Amino acid sequence: MTVEEWLGKDNQLGTDIWTKKYCNEEETFDHWVERISGGNEEIAAYIREKKFLFGGRILSNRGLDKEGRKVTYSNCYVVDPPEDNIESIFDCAKKLARTYSYGGGCGVDISRLSPRGARINNAAKETSGAVSFMELYSLVTALIGQNGRRGALMISIDSSHPDVEEFIDLKTDLEKVTKANISIRIHKDFMEAVKNNENYTLHYTREATGEEIEKVVNARDLFHKIAETNWDYAEPGALFWDRISDWNLLSNTEDFSYAGVNPCAEEPLPAGGSCLLGSINLSAFVTDPFTDNARFDFEGLKHCVGVAVKALNEVLEEGLPLHPLQEQRESVARWRQIGLGIMGLADCLIKLGLTYGDAEAVEMCDKIGFAMADSAIAASAMLAKELGPFEACDTDKIMSTPYFEANTTEKTRDMVRRYGLRNSQLLTIAPTGTLSTMLGISGGIEPVYANYYERKTESLHGTDVYYKVYTKIVADYMKQHGLKSDSELPDHFVTAMTLDYRQRIDMQSIWQTHIDASISSTVNVPNSFTVEETENLYMYAYDKGLKGITIFRDGCRRLGILNTSGKSEAKKVSAGEGLKRGEILLVTDDVVGKKRKLMTGCGSLHCIALFDPNTGALLETYLSKGSTGGCNNFMVGLSRMISISARGGIDIATIVDQLNSSGSCPSYTARRVTRKDTSKGACCPMAVGNALMDMYNEMQAELAEKAGQKTGKPAKKVPKPKAVSNDSELNRMYCPECGEPLVFEEGCNICKACGWSKCL
Repeated sequence: MTVEEWLGKDNQLGTDIWTKKYCNEEETFDHWVERISGGNEEIAAYIREKKFLFGGRILSNRGLDKEGRKVTYSNCYVVDPPEDNIESIFDCAKKLARTYSYGGGCGVDISRLSPRGARINNAAKETSGAVSFMELYSLVTALIGQNGRRGALMISIDSSHPDVEEFIDLKTDLEKVTKANISIRIHKDFMEAVKNNENYTLHYTREATGEEIEKVVNARDLFHKIAETNWDYAEPGALFWDRISDWNLLSNTEDFSYAGVNPCAEEPLPAGGSCLLGSINLSAFVTDPFTDNARFDFEGLKHCVGVAVKALNEVLEEGLPLHPLQEQRESVARWRQIGLGIMGLADCLIKLGLTYGDAEAVEMCDKIGFAMADSAIAASAMLAKELGPFEACDTDKIMSTPYFEANTTEKTRDMVRRYGLRNSQLLTIAPTGTLSTMLGISGGIEPVYANYYERKTESLHGTDVYYKVYTKIVADYMKQHGLKSDSELPDHFVTAMTLDYRQRIDMQSIWQTHIDASISSTVNVPNSFTVEETENLYMYAYDKGLKGITIFRDGCRRLGILNTSGKSEAKKVSAGEGLKRGEILLVTDDVVGKKRKLMTGCGSLHCIALFDPNTGALLETYLSKGSTGGCNNFMVGLSRMISISARGGIDIATIVDQLNSSGSCPSYTARRVTRKDTSKGACCPMAVGNALMDMYNEMQAELAEKAGQKTGKPAKKVPKPKAVSNDSELNRMYCPECGEPLVFEEGCNICKACGWSKCL
């Protein structure tokens, strides 16, 4: 079988993703399946049938250690939280760096660190606070490369920590901690105080000195602050920590505790713990799809779950010596967590004729989720019979947990009673953005984001032509039923933006009932969604038993969401409008010049821009280094390319967008942290792009003011060009590889055009 036969000859996007992300050099598809299956013929068959796929690190890395590569099979880890001393804080940074170098992402909780102003016995006299060290961990994440990508980081803090308000405010500055997600551990006592509109005490006791720091806040005001910041910036997320601690197989095991969560929050883990992932494609278990005879194959699912649990345990055993740190090897050997999840749920429901979020769909998910949980626990028990239970297994305590009692049949309980369990954690729902895009299905438990996406082509005459690209499940249905337009689709074709948020949470809630770990998921809401509605959403999520929640509001300040209209209202002024292909505009002497001095990682940089006096369009750019700047030849070359692009008819927004796709420069990042004097951006090209846009906006404002003076009327507000990204590649609206819009799903930016993805 070839990869084209596996994915479909028309699925060029899927083939490209496989080739770029998972294929090792020039191996064939058959060799790839053999490598990633480790000789397990049953799991190889499920992979070929597109019913199951391992997580990305396994698909990319399994077997490569035999070639001398330092790799891990685990997507993410949780690092031992730093203690309140400088040695531990920097040891944590070292552990992050080592883990990133092997390809893993990390989660770290900073609740043990002293709040700002606590007394310390060194030259500083008082601490700068827990939040101040987040920039250090973000910097480490930015510096360590992972084969063309960057590591992922989650930083969390307790809702009772005195620095929690500073923590919430941190990401409202889009220049700070750009390489980390942040979340707050929210406890039951805080939520009850919110409901009752009571005060809530923030408290910290410094172990080294005994100093107690307290601050009393109104719980409802703090809750509003969390909701408002998430509404506007998509962070911080909320982790309902009591639910995380109480709803799992180890909730009655006294010597076990979670140290934090991984970057997408679907895996609460102990210190040193890791998540080993795999996902079942639920849509592949529907027989006679799109008909009245459509049925879900429960027996087929149960068998697949058993095979997948065994396969993930094989990978776990094989990968034990490959973890970057000794504490990780010890933790994984002791607790043996795996994370079996799902993808294709929305497609599955559509094939069954069910409406995502309706009572019938929730009931179906309840049945599927229970079947998965019971089958996974039974499979782990059978492995324990053959190979022994996990090292710290206390069968009686496991069987007495509320989660176990709610998710097992008597037959399974009897098996566990006799043999114990091979794994302490079994099920999770992780982001499957790249995997599901490759297969052409919906991701995780997410609804279909949109029935179609608009693509744009530009004719030789400069006019934009838009056309629809239908989501695969929509295209398949339309083809089978002979539909000509998506307007003819039946009512059960709902999308993320048309769902009521309660329906979205109801689905996550029923799945969380059957998942012993957690669920990576983001509720997408329209731009009109209010802060008050966000507060109601958070409270509804808490009351429905979710372990965590975050939202992404279309058009919020933290960019990354796909605009399904595909059309920008912004006017893009280009120098060469009306030019034929290949023509270059000549520059006359009546241009208007502007200048900016930039500070980069290498030193100073001077940027001069020349604009058309009538339209304000960019015409030419001149760059030169200062006495301590970088490579002058590079600057000359860059300025020439910017100038020729502008004079060739490319608008400034597009030019700046390309400059902002340059990535992060280590020296630039280091100087920004240490000296805090760098210009906006993460490298020289980004700084230049931001300066050009600043000068362009200044030029447009001046032209508007002049126009108002001539007519005697108030100046008409000049429309801003298409929003450009800041210094984080996570925060852009358009794909850095192909320039198409991004969709934000499951906590990840995903390009539906080329398959690029980045989890926040």
